[in-house]
Formats: sequence, C-alpha cells, structure tokens
Amino acid sequence: MATFLYKVGRLAFRKRGYVALIWAVLLGLGIFGAATATPATSSSFSIPGTEAQKAFDLLEQRFPASNAEGATARVVFDVPDGQKVTDAAHKAEVEKIVGELKAGSDQVASVTDPFTANAVSKDGSTAYISVSYDEASANLTDGTKNALEKAGKHAEASGMTVAIGGDALQAMPETGATEVIGVVIAAVVLVITFGSLVAAGLPLLTALIGVGIGVTSITALANVLDLGTTTSTLAMMIGLAVGIDYALFIVSRYRAELAEGRKPEEAAGRAVGTAGSAVVFAGLTVVIALVGLAVVNIPMLSKMGFAAAGTVVIAVLIALTLVPAMMGFAGRRIMGRKARKAAAAAERPDAKPNAGTRWARFVLRRPVWVLVVGVLGLGAIAVPAASLEMGLPDDGSQPKSTTQRQAYDMLSDGFGPGFNGPLMIVVDTQHSSDGKVAVQQVSDEIESLGHVEAVTPAVFNKAGDTATITVVPKDRPSSAGTEELVHQIRDAGQQIKSDTGAEVLVTGATAMNVDFSQKMNDALLPYLGLVVGLAFLLLMVVFRSVLVPLKAALGFLLSVVAALGAVVAVFQWGWLASLLGVEQTGPIMSMMPIFMVGVVFGLAMDYEVFLVTRMREAHVHGETPHQAIETGFKHGARVVTAAAVIMIAVFGGFIGSTEAMIKMIGFGLAIAVFFDAFVVRMAIVPAVLALLGKRAWWLPRWLDRALPNVDVEGEGLRKHLPADEGELNRV
Repeated sequence: MATFLYKVGRLAFRKRGYVALIWAVLLGLGIFGAATATPATSSSFSIPGTEAQKAFDLLEQRFPASNAEGATARVVFDVPDGQKVTDAAHKAEVEKIVGELKAGSDQVASVTDPFTANAVSKDGSTAYISVSYDEASANLTDGTKNALEKAGKHAEASGMTVAIGGDALQAMPETGATEVIGVVIAAVVLVITFGSLVAAGLPLLTALIGVGIGVTSITALANVLDLGTTTSTLAMMIGLAVGIDYALFIVSRYRAELAEGRKPEEAAGRAVGTAGSAVVFAGLTVVIALVGLAVVNIPMLSKMGFAAAGTVVIAVLIALTLVPAMMGFAGRRIMGRKARKAAAAAERPDAKPNAGTRWARFVLRRPVWVLVVGVLGLGAIAVPAASLEMGLPDDGSQPKSTTQRQAYDMLSDGFGPGFNGPLMIVVDTQHSSDGKVAVQQVSDEIESLGHVEAVTPAVFNKAGDTATITVVPKDRPSSAGTEELVHQIRDAGQQIKSDTGAEVLVTGATAMNVDFSQKMNDALLPYLGLVVGLAFLLLMVVFRSVLVPLKAALGFLLSVVAALGAVVAVFQWGWLASLLGVEQTGPIMSMMPIFMVGVVFGLAMDYEVFLVTRMREAHVHGETPHQAIETGFKHGARVVTAAAVIMIAVFGGFIGSTEAMIKMIGFGLAIAVFFDAFVVRMAIVPAVLALLGKRAWWLPRWLDRALPNVDVEGEGLRKHLPADEGELNRV
C-alpha cells in the first residue's frame, strides 16, 4: 500500500494543475446538481418489522383516503384569564379563521371546527383547529404556508394568543454562529501547530472542498434517495472533522520530510506513502463503522450512515490527491520560519525534549497512578449512563421561541401533557365473527388501564373490517408512563385476539418512538460486538500484536460509555443544560448510543494508529519499550493533540443548533473525542504499554504468518527508495 500511495503522491504533486482542476469540476458539478435538483420531500420514517409500522401500513391499505404522510397543523388559541374561547367574540373569530384556512389553499385536505370536534379544553381557555394537507410538509407551497401563518394574526389582534404546531411549518435546523466558531478555532489551532498561514490554510481549504462536494451531492440526490433534512448536517459534521484531520497528518509529514532536506516532490511522495497509509486505514474504519449502521435495519439510520461514509471516502481521496497537489502549489512556503529553526534544533543532540516527550516521561514514571486515575475518572463520569432512558425528540424539545414549542405547551396546559402524543389503536376485524363487539371490547379494556386520559369512539372504514381508536395518555409522550401504556395495550390485545380473532395494533408517533427505541436497544449489543470485534482484527493486522488491539478496544469502550454518561447528565438530568442551551430535558435520542459507537470507533482508531504505529516502529528498530513510547509521543503527540482539538471544535460547533438531535450528537461526539484522545490515547495507552513492556508486542508465529501485511507504516517503501535518502520517519 505504501509504495502505491508514494507513487500517487508524487504523481499528484507533478500533475497538480490537472488534479486541482478535476476536484474543482467535481465541486462545480455538485453545486450545479444541488441548485437544479427537485426539492426533497420529507423523508419517510419507517421501522420495518415493528408493530407500529405494521399498523401504519394497514391504515394505508384500509383507509386509502387518508394520506398518512400528509402534513398536519394545529392552530392553538389561548384566551386571557377570566375569558373563554366560547365567548361570542372569540368564537366568531375562530370560526372565521376556520373558513380562511379551508379557502386558503387547494392543498388543504380537511379543517376541523373546534366547537363541533370537541377541541375545546374543559375550562374553556384553550382550543385548536386541526388542519390536514394532501402533501408532505416539504411539498407545501409558500402560499399554503403563508395562509397558515396569517390565519392567527386576526386572533392575536383580538387578544388571543395563537401558536401553530405540527409539521406543516417545519423549518430546517439552524446551527447558528457556533458552527463558524468551530471552524475558526480549527484555523487557530492549525496556525499554532504549523506556525505558517499557508500550512494552516491548506487543510481547511481541502476539507471545505471535500465537504462541499459531499453535501451538494447529498442535496442533489436527496429527493431520489429520500434523504432526511439532518442527513446533510451530519455528513458535514463528520466530513469536516475528518477532512481537516487527514489533511493535517499529510501536511505535517510533508513538512517533516522537507525539514530533512528532501526535494518537495520526493517529500510529497513519502508523506502520502507513510501518513497516507494510516489515513486510508483510519478512513476505512470510519466508513465500515458508519456503513455497519445498516445492520440495525432502520432505513433512515442506514441512509445517514451511508451519506456520512460517502463524505469520509471523499475526505480520504482528497487527502491522497488534492492535498499533495496543493502542497505542490505551496512549495517550500509551507515551512514557516519557526518550523525551520525547530527542525535545525531537533538535529542537535542537546535539543530540549518537547512537550510530548516530557508527558511520556511523566507517564512512564507513574504508569500505575496514571492508569488508575484515568480509568476511575472515566468510570465515574460513566455512572449516569446506567440511568439512560431512550426516546425520540418531539416539539417539546424545540426552543421556547418557536411556534411549535409554544403550541405544544399550550396544548399541554389546556388538555393535559399526553394530548401531544396520542396513540392510534388499529383494530383489524377481518377475522372476527363480530367486529363491532370486538372493537367495543378493545375500547372498554383500554379505558380500564392506568395512564389513560381519554378514549375516543371508534371509527370504521367503508368496508367495516378495520377501526381506529384514539387514546390520549395522561403523561407526556416521552414519559415512562406512556411507554408502559403502549405495552399494556399490546398485552391486552393478545388476549382480545385469542378471544375474538380481532388483531389490535398500536401506532402513532409515540408508539413509533417506543418501537424505535426498543429496536435500537436490541441492536446495540450486536452492533457493539461487530464494531469492537472489527477493531480488534484490524488493529491486530496493523500492530502485529494481540494485547495492543485488546487494549485499544477496551479503551474505546471506556470512552464511549463515559461520553454517554456525560450526555445523560446534561440532556436527561439537566446538569449544565442552560449553559449548553438545552431548554427541555428528557430521554436521550434512541439512535445516540449506536451512532456514537459507530463514529467514535473510527475516530478513536485515528489516534491509536497515528500514535502507536510510531512506537511499534521504534521498538522494531531496537528501542526499549520505554524508549519507543517516548519516540511515539515525541513525533506524534503534537499532531494528535491538534487533530483532537480540531475535531472537538468542529463537533462542538453544532451544539448551537436549534435541532435537538443535532445539538445532542454534536455534544456527544465532542466529549467522546475529548475523553478518547486525551484520557485514553494520551494517558491510559502509554501507561498500559509501559506496564506490559515487551509483552505488548507479542504475536504467535502462526498468527503472524496468517495475517496479511498491509504495511500501514510504509516499511515496504524502503525497498523502492535509494539507500542514501535516509531513514523514514514513521507516522
């Protein structure tokens, strides 16, 4: 691999004009495709194999007139204290708005009058109009949305408070200025690391080009592939972080080669042949982990994984081709004055040890203490993970400034917290001798259960073989009580089916969330086993060791569990919630554990590869285990530290998003990178290696012969280079 990449690096350096032109054309095609593509419809959320999805599919078959994927809206009215919505003036205003909504757009399927649909609270302070549309929210015209927004303006003028809930006015998530701040921090770190604006700007430029190609491609294909609105945001988050890091490693190695006196083209070839090999391996681990999300068998999550993996592939290809091409344009200007002085100082025997060497020596003097403090510290932070509750965010997690959140709160106050998450009970009476009796038995059974606020009369389809019942829970949609109610209804349905032959299915957004969380719970351990097992095998190939991969996999698990503990403490318990802009605590997003395992696994292997491969190479060439650890930190600590800070800054930038899911993922990934890079890789790893000594690099002979030699470190490259070129610095 190293020899092939060496040739690729030299070719890209020589043909830099053509390489830059190819990537510029690809970026242009992506922008053109995104600009001319048909706007994406709302991504359909399906969970194959679950009861909620089965009921949803049955509704589409038996109630064809109701567009289950059509947008909905609730126009909620709240009157001042001492007044009622049923007062003549308020009632007339609400009824007038009902008429305006019916005539406001030809995309409107139905509008309910709150005074005839029992949509007025018991105390008369709150009422709502339900609006259904023929089209999904992404397909609603501006005229339709404007008509909905203007509907309540007259009511506000008359003294009523009006808010609009539902997905009809669903807006794209905003990330705010913090995302830009993340990129600015990355730029500052690069300038400090390299001491050169040219060297600092190169990774940023190439990463932005890669992200631009990835995100515009996702936008262009969003309608065709049915991609959700958060897919491009997550792809941008991951693509930007790894894009900067991969370019950072290549540029850092290129500067080291120049400092040894090699010609720029030769330095570029060696940089891509050595650091590039590690980039390929690190990128491969991220891609496999993201693509592996498909094993969960949830289309939305699979598409997110594939899209993010695509941006990582682009980042790797850019690091191997565009980065050396840009280094060709920069030439020796990529070396700042301080860098040249530092290189000269490094050649002197009396040169002072750098910060990485000093830290390694500190760990080597006290390996047991460092190991104990690191493990116990992360273990303590991981404790909240034992209280993990999973669910999906709803309008209750939106910022309080949004009309969706205001409508959610008004409905909760007027009708009870469970009103925002009603359960849809679908009763299939096709195999029942008396369908009406069976449906009545279902209603009576549900009313006798706890956590039930109200049960609406059953509605049959035209064929009379299917009925729907709406159940309003007492508790909010994401509460444990509502989840228990879903399971109680399903348990009762099993008995009813055996008695009457009627099949009882529970669906609706709340039931879908319960099933989604359950499916993610069931998939977590198999996926974790897949990822950790893959990590062990791949690292065994790279490091030619058994204990080093085992240590890497266990360290990865420790950092992930600690990160989950921090997420629970902030987003579920509310610690530091106001500081991070979390306005509503609640269950952790169901996909968070699996998503963190997939992404953090790949990122953790980046640091493991770039630190430990240099240690292994030094040990192979005769250094003692302690000397090898010092050598690894001397050459790799500064770059790995910069890479980790950049990733933390990029991920942390997304904490400013108004979308609860993006905010949570940004925080989770940022804190996970912090734990893994600075506690696990920079402290626990050298402590464990110091305690193991030579045993760390033990590998049975038969296994050594059986494992393929991927040559991540570029060892095979020596055979194809002139002897007088000197020894290669390992990554």
